[in-house]
Amino acid sequence: MPALTRRQALGLLAAPLLAQTPSKPNFVFILVDDMRWDSFSYAGHPFLKTPNIDRIAREGAQFTNAFVTTPLCSPSRGSFLTGQYVQTHGVVGNTLAGTPISHKLETFPKLLHSSGYETGYFGKWHMGNDASPRPGFDRWVSFRGQGVYNDPPLNIDGQESKPTGYITDILSDHAAQFIEKSRSKPFCAYIGHKAIHGPFTPAERHKDLFKTEPIKVAANAADDLKDKPALKEIKPGGGSQDELIRNQLRCIVSIDEGVGKLLASLEKTKQLDNTVFVFTSDNGYFWREHGLGDKRWAFDESIRIPLLIRYPKLLKPGTKIPALVANIDIAPTFLDLAGAPIPSQIQGKSLRPVLKNPKAKVRTELFCEYFLETQFPKTPTWRALRSERYKYVHYPELKGADEFYDLQKDPGEMKNIIANPKAKAFQARLAKPGVPTA
Repeated sequence: MPALTRRQALGLLAAPLLAQTPSKPNFVFILVDDMRWDSFSYAGHPFLKTPNIDRIAREGAQFTNAFVTTPLCSPSRGSFLTGQYVQTHGVVGNTLAGTPISHKLETFPKLLHSSGYETGYFGKWHMGNDASPRPGFDRWVSFRGQGVYNDPPLNIDGQESKPTGYITDILSDHAAQFIEKSRSKPFCAYIGHKAIHGPFTPAERHKDLFKTEPIKVAANAADDLKDKPALKEIKPGGGSQDELIRNQLRCIVSIDEGVGKLLASLEKTKQLDNTVFVFTSDNGYFWREHGLGDKRWAFDESIRIPLLIRYPKLLKPGTKIPALVANIDIAPTFLDLAGAPIPSQIQGKSLRPVLKNPKAKVRTELFCEYFLETQFPKTPTWRALRSERYKYVHYPELKGADEFYDLQKDPGEMKNIIANPKAKAFQARLAKPGVPTA
């Protein structure tokens, strides 16, 4: 074989390493803040159009019963990253006195990094009070706490920066650049959006959308709360107003555009079909159901999330998966698909069985929990068990306030049937500390 000329050799060195498709899948994980499961067009929203998010559902799978184990930003993020319940990983609320906990978390990107992945984090970390890089990431673009929507101060690989522009666009651009980078390793890109969290500021180009569209609320917005002592005590103020809801929807338009940008980057570099592309949210949000706004309570509007996964090597287009799944299942799923060891301290379950067979089950019930925050004293500590049909909510510090719902007959959780004999078995297990076991 003749020797290569200098030009030929340089040409080979310059050839994109991306063309060498790795045997392990890449991962793109998009986590939106406070996005309800039904706030995109594929899920039937009456006027919001989300063509790029819809594409993930259309070409992959929609999980119709996906939930978080704690409906609050920081705890939920800790659970996504570690595959653990809040009581295990220790990030129990949004306010931490210091930062050591989040620097010590054994996260799935860190574990993937140890297994040969190149990893990038882009966006809201919101565990601890600093924006400095956390262990296990080759690329780091983040900000302090909640951050800001416009001209956001950023920490980029340990250096302070202040770009101009809209935060959702900036994060999507950084993630796209990371995806398009030439490399010989598989990669994991984690995008944690600030949007659609308060103050619900849409991009300037979207600020006038949906001005005349009517906001319709669910029937349970008229709940009289007479059989909900814990909620009745705080006298909810009516919940999210129309303009707040419109601004959340306006923020989602930018997120959808960012999803399109990442899909385009994956197509451009011929990596799309070897990438596990996941879209989800850290919790739901109340749009006046039970007179509430925000999240934190155990009703489905708070704990239920969108979960879409595109990965054609395992999923047929347009698949709907009814299995009861949780945010703690993401970490073991990624590690499983990457062929990486799953540590024994991970409490979630790999979703591989339901990716291969949509009729399979991961669990028969879901445990959720919330711990009282001093800055939100009106929302008490609670523990809940949700099966496919029933939900029991236990308030350890409130006597006589427990709730039990038949979700099949009462999906809006309007009628507390705590006297039903079926409630006793749930109550007995929730009364014990730790994670309930069947």
